[in-house]
Amino acid sequence: MLRSHLPLNALRAFEASARHLSFTRAAIELCVTQAAVSHQVKSLEAQLNVTLFKRLPRGLMLTREGETLLPVVRESFDRIAQTLSQFEGGHYREVLTVGAVGTFAVGWLLPRLADFHARYPFIDLRLSTHNNRVDVAAEGLDYAIRFGAGAWHGTDACELLEAPLTVLCVPQLAEQLRTPVDLLKHTLLRSYRADEWSLWLQAAGLPADTLVPRSIVFDSSLAMMEAALQGTGVALAPAMMFSRQLESDVIRQPFDVGITTGSYWLTRLQSRAETSAMLAFKGWLCEAVKA
Repeated sequence: MLRSHLPLNALRAFEASARHLSFTRAAIELCVTQAAVSHQVKSLEAQLNVTLFKRLPRGLMLTREGETLLPVVRESFDRIAQTLSQFEGGHYREVLTVGAVGTFAVGWLLPRLADFHARYPFIDLRLSTHNNRVDVAAEGLDYAIRFGAGAWHGTDACELLEAPLTVLCVPQLAEQLRTPVDLLKHTLLRSYRADEWSLWLQAAGLPADTLVPRSIVFDSSLAMMEAALQGTGVALAPAMMFSRQLESDVIRQPFDVGITTGSYWLTRLQSRAETSAMLAFKGWLCEAVKA
C-alpha cells in the first residue's frame, strides 16, 4: 500500500523516463544523475509492487502497467501546471471559455468586453466564435451563446435578447427600394434558414405565394453582411448587430418591417456546474442586456 504522501519526485522521474524511454535523457531534463532517476523509478515500482519498464540494451519499453499509469500522471502534472499558471500578482486567474455565434460576438459582445474586463480583471476570458453550430462538450466550453428557440438537448438556456431580422443594404440599393415588391428585382442574401425571406415578405404585406428570387446562402451573418457591403445584394439580418454600420450610413434599413425567428441564448451543459467565473459572466451579461 502507498504511504499517505504522494511520491511526486518518483512520479516525475517516471513521466520523464516514459516520455524519453531513457533514464539518461530523463536525468538531463530533470538536472539529476541517471542513477537518481533509476533509483526513483525503482522506488515507485516497489511501492506499487509492479514493473513499469522493461529495461532493454538500448533504452526502455513501457509495460502494460506503465502504459496504464502514464496518461494519469501526465494529465495530473498538466493540470497542476495549468492551475499554477493562473496565479498572477497574488491572485488566482480563473479561466472562462465562451463560444459565441459570430454575429453576436462582433456586433454586441466585443464593444462591451472592456467593461467586463474592468470589473473582473482576474477572469481569463477565452472567446471563440462559431456559425451557430457548436458542440459545447467536444469544444470544452463553459458557455455557448447561440441563436434559436432555446431548446437544445441536455442544455440549460437563458434568453438574452431577441434580434428581429430586417432588410439591410448599401445606400445605392436602398434608394431603389421604394416598396417591398422592389426587392424581387434584386439578389437576396440569406442564412441557411430557407423560409426567412418568405416570412419577411409576408410580414411586409406581399401574398403568401409570392415567388422568392433565387438567393445566395451564407452560413454566417457576418459573411452575408460583408457581401451586402460590397453591393452583392440585399441582406436579411438582425439590425441591432450592425448598429455601427447603420450609424455610419454604410448600410441602410429601407423598411421598418422586422420578423422574429428566434433569440440569442446563453447556454451551458446541464451537467456542467457553474463556477464563480461563469456566474460572474452570466450576471454581467444579463445586466448589460437589460441596460
